[in-house]
Formats: sequence, structure tokens, C-alpha cells
Amino acid sequence: MARDRHTTTTVDQPGSSGTTEARELRVPHSDDVFVGGRWRASSGGRHTTVVSPATGEAVADVLAPTPEDATAAVDAAVAAANGPWPTTAVEDRVAVCRRFTGLLEERLDEIGRTWALESGIPVRWGRTLHRFAARVAWRTALDAAPAALAAECRSTPVGEVVIERVPVGPVLAVMPYNGPLATLGSKVVPALLAGAPVVVKAAPESALTMRVVAECAEAAGFPDGVLSILAADVDVSRHLVRDPRIELISFTGGPRTAAEILRETADRLPRTVFELGGKSPAVLLDDVDLERVLRPLVAGSMSGSGQVCATLSRIVVPAHRHDEIVHALAAAYRGLRIGDPSDPATEHGPLVNRAALERAAGFVDAARARGARVVTGGRRPAGFDAGWYYEPTLITGVGEDDPLVQDEVFGPVIVVQPHAGVDDAVRIANGTAYGLAASVFGTDTDRARAVARRVRAGSVAVNTFGPTMSAPFGGVKRSGWGRECGPEGIREFTEVKQVQLG
Repeated sequence: MARDRHTTTTVDQPGSSGTTEARELRVPHSDDVFVGGRWRASSGGRHTTVVSPATGEAVADVLAPTPEDATAAVDAAVAAANGPWPTTAVEDRVAVCRRFTGLLEERLDEIGRTWALESGIPVRWGRTLHRFAARVAWRTALDAAPAALAAECRSTPVGEVVIERVPVGPVLAVMPYNGPLATLGSKVVPALLAGAPVVVKAAPESALTMRVVAECAEAAGFPDGVLSILAADVDVSRHLVRDPRIELISFTGGPRTAAEILRETADRLPRTVFELGGKSPAVLLDDVDLERVLRPLVAGSMSGSGQVCATLSRIVVPAHRHDEIVHALAAAYRGLRIGDPSDPATEHGPLVNRAALERAAGFVDAARARGARVVTGGRRPAGFDAGWYYEPTLITGVGEDDPLVQDEVFGPVIVVQPHAGVDDAVRIANGTAYGLAASVFGTDTDRARAVARRVRAGSVAVNTFGPTMSAPFGGVKRSGWGRECGPEGIREFTEVKQVQLG
């Protein structure tokens, strides 16, 4: 029987007239964990405090999953892997997942508000991300699953051979705080469609959001054991990674953690799919129409306060137009409305926690000490003494080997790099260890596409920013391996099986 329990708390949120209003926040199952498709009491009883990045104050208290809960989730996934779900008809799996995502879509407004409260991501950006990333990802997967998983019959010299796609087994999906619903669409739904049971290890900064997601999963009617959702800290992540019964680990995060996962699992060789962030360039060609590209350039570099894996964090510009472009970008950044992330008018919210704020400030301070010029930003915004706000920041005069150019900040800190022509622009664009996403802007579209083909990245957008979640997405070099989204993203969670017919 379902445990129908929740708590409510009161939080301050902006009202329609610009005043602050006290509103109730519903916290589903604050004293339970979601294991194997059902709410249950935790084995440990640890609680954690959810803090608002906008104020630095506590907004809720929820039970934190323990390593023992993680073991129970894997137990349930193993049982489900040996149960009916992997051999259920694809169309029936699609039907359950469609109910799940339909319930999520009915609650997108609530999920956006909850996510803004606990992560600091403005509801304005959340609506865009949920519409054009999360919803696109899972709808594409739902439509693609039957064809992506269909068996293929081949004639060979020794007879007929059937090539089947079979589920890989229990999957661990490690999700970041900066896009839980988008990652759900790119990782979790495709794995479920493939027939794999999934243990979701979400970030603690999305503990409230994932409780709403778990409510939708319970209502969708997944078979026992197929889906567990644990918003937990690093101790639970390590415990799950070390469990030898996990057959595939799909991880979104940083390269150092990915390397740690590889070290921890080297003796048993589970499959891995890694999406590891980037230092994505936006290449502006000399014929670029700045007025036309400024809007997508600002959105691509500052959405989510720069806390997006595909953030255009390096703007590579023609040297002879450097000052013109820097001036326009700086003015646009200064014009972004900073405020409470729960306010629909807010364009730029706080960073997720104090560590993220200190990391962004540390990069800027170090670059400034090395002689870089901070054109705009580089500090807390005036009037925002509480919370973890940092101004949209634009920096020039940075060397190509500088950490600000080579390392991912994951914050609103953008560097401008001048180029001396197309070949130099491509060299600069490819001049980091990352290769996740990129953009090329130019009036001559054919020329821009030719440049895009030379940029080493898993996705390149021409005169816009991306990537799209309707097609396979992933990185090269230090940005990871494997692909999410589209038919390819479903197949990542399968093994190819040969059945020879004598």
C-alpha cells in the first residue's frame, strides 16, 4: 500500500505586485525514501536541510537516503531485471513511460517552482528547459523506442541470424542538480524503454524536485523494483558505484569523478556512459551580424547563470571587431534582470551553493591577478547580500593556457578570445581538452557550416545555440563518451544479441 504522507512548510516568494508573499510549500513524503517504485521508511533515519540559494536560509527538512537504502534499491532492480519488465513488449513499456511523462507534464509548473526554490535556477529558464529539453527528450524517445529496439533478421552463409537488442541489466543513473528533468528525459526514460531497471541517484540540491518526480512514477504504475529515486550525497553515490550488480553507469558530472568511477569499477568492467561538461566555444566569423546573434549568444552563455554543461563559456571573436563585440556583450549582460529565482521576471538567479559562488569568484580573482581585464561583473550584485549571487561576468585579455580558458567554471564567467581568421578561430575553438558543444555564427551560412565541420565537439549549432535533445547528444575528448537522446540514446542501454537459426 502507498504511503500517502507529506508535510508543508511556509516560504517567502515574490507576489504578482512585486511584494513578498508567504506561500505553502508541499514536500511529498518528507520522511520516506522511494525504493523499487514504492515509498518506504528509510533504514537510517538521517535528515538533511534544504537551503534556498536565494536567501541562504532553510526551507525544508527531508529524510536523506542512506547506503543501506541504496542497497535495497539495487536489490529491487536486480529482482526486476529477472522479472517481466525486460521481456515486456516494447509498446507496453512505452505505455507505462508515457503515463509517467504525462504526469510530469501536468505538474511542470509545480516542478519549476520547487526546483527554483532549492537550486536557484530561475523559473523562467526552467520553463524553457522543460519545454525544449526535457519534454523533447522523452517524447522523442517514446516515439523512437519501437523502431530503435526492433529485431533485425540477416541472411548469412550459415543461415538466418536475428540481431536483437536486449536490456543491459540494472542501471545506475547519476544526475546533476542543474537539470533533473532534462536528465530524466535523456537517461532514465530511455533506459526504462530499453527494459532496464533504473536506480536514480539525484543530487541533494534537487531533493524536493525529485520527490515530486517520484510521486509521478508511483502513479504511473511501474512494476515492482523497476525504478528507485534517491536524492543523496556522495557517500550513497560511491556505495552504488561499488555495487557489483550494477551493469551500466550513466553519469553526468565532472571528469575527475568519472575517472574515480573508472578506478572503482576497473575490476568488473561495467558499461559506462559519461557526459562530462565542457568549455564550449562560440565562434563568431568576421561577417557576423552582431545585432542578430546577440540574443542567442547571451542566452547560450548565461542561461541558468552559466550552470549548464553546454554553456558557451568562450566567445571567439574576430580581432578587428573585438571591442565592438565586447561592448555589446557587456551591455547585454548588465541588462539582465537579477532577482529571486521564483519570480518569472528574473533572468539571472543565484548559484546553487556557497561552494559554487566561491569557485566562480576564485576563477575571476585569479585571472584578474594574472592581468586579465574584467569588463563587467566579477562581484556580488549590489543589494544581494544574502544568498549566493554573482554578477554576469565578461573577461578579456586572458592567455590561451589560462585556467579560465581551459577549465570549466560552471558559473556566469565568460571569456572573450580574439582570432585572426577562420583557421585561427578553429584552432582556438579546439584548443581545450573538452569537446561537448559549440556554436558558429556568421552571415554566410554555408561558410559557417564548413567551419562547424572542423570544430571538434559532439554537437555544433550554426547561428543558434544547442544542442537539441531530439538527436544523439554527447561529447568527445574530456567531455565524455556514449550518446544520450534519440534512438541512439535508447540503444546505449542494450546489448546486441545474436540469435542464429539453424
